[in-house]
Amino acid sequence: MPKIVTTLSMIHGQNRVLLAMKKRGHGVGKWNGYGGKLNENETVEQAMVRELLEESGLLAHKFEKRGIITFDDQNNGDIIEMHIFRVFEFGGNLVETEEMSPKWFELNKIPYEEMWESDRKWLPMYFDNKKFIGNVKVNGWDTIDRIEKFEIVDNI
Repeated sequence: MPKIVTTLSMIHGQNRVLLAMKKRGHGVGKWNGYGGKLNENETVEQAMVRELLEESGLLAHKFEKRGIITFDDQNNGDIIEMHIFRVFEFGGNLVETEEMSPKWFELNKIPYEEMWESDRKWLPMYFDNKKFIGNVKVNGWDTIDRIEKFEIVDNI
């Protein structure tokens, strides 16, 4: 099975982070960053900028890749490779879309109980300005079987 490459962008600063409630599709009912699959002939950076704009109305100007998480589906052998970015500078107007409803959270009030279980593992590293890789075993993409590993790395 070929791997599916996706992106996830996080905007945070001044002790707060922008999350969005997923309103439809994969992850509905969970808080998350913005992202999605790459289009044909698109780099992960181009996909991240496009997805952020489509889902939030914001255009990323300055950003850095912070992590890569591989999700391995134990049911069908699918593999999703998610590239996580921190957006430092952006423009545009934040909007709610058909897919995502945005909300700013203080870093000490992140709704982990309404997020993916694996977010509890990588978000602390992300907020500590670390780069990381991780591997998560899933069952049908909506159920996490086990979190294999998360580790800090020098480069991604």
